[in-house]
Amino acid sequence: MNSIIGEKIGMTQIYLPNGKSIPVTVVKVGPCEVIQVKTKEKDRYSAVQLGYGIVKPVSLNKPLRGHFQKYSQNTYRTIREVVILGDPPPSGSIYGADFFKPGELVSATGMTKGKGFAGVMKRHHFRGGDATHGSMFHREPGSIGSSAYPSRVLKNKKLPGHMGHKKVTIKNLEVVEVKAEANLVLLKGAVPGHPGTILVFKKD
Repeated sequence: MNSIIGEKIGMTQIYLPNGKSIPVTVVKVGPCEVIQVKTKEKDRYSAVQLGYGIVKPVSLNKPLRGHFQKYSQNTYRTIREVVILGDPPPSGSIYGADFFKPGELVSATGMTKGKGFAGVMKRHHFRGGDATHGSMFHREPGSIGSSAYPSRVLKNKKLPGHMGHKKVTIKNLEVVEVKAEANLVLLKGAVPGHPGTILVFKKD
């Protein structure tokens, strides 16, 4: 198993022994419990189901409550399934921040911040039109296609629309420090989302 669930806490900066400051993201990694183990013999693929964030059973719907009653003693607000390459860990195993070691490179996958409806200048970095001399063309997208043929707007045209709130993976984030007792990991650089975003961290 090379992936684990975590939560973004926020960003700060730390100083290295040589006096250089670097930006880091503080993430809470685990504790994650292996809820269900899926095997090739039974499920046709190898994976484990991880749970993160213990909650009261009353906050879950009946199907999830039944699932947890079957496979775990606890109920979790977040479930993620990760692929395994070797022998699966036993059901009930707990993983925390000591899953990573300083100096390792990891990938972080999560949802970016939602920006709402945005125009082409903000969303696609269009230049825009002249701001003076009565141009009447300032922040508009301009021409969006041909007229008689093909009489439609082609796919993937850059237009105004919903900005952000997409699943993104940031690779090669260096593990700067691991605080196992608090389940905190400091990663060099930024990860997707706002504080509180659930992320999946994978060893590169």
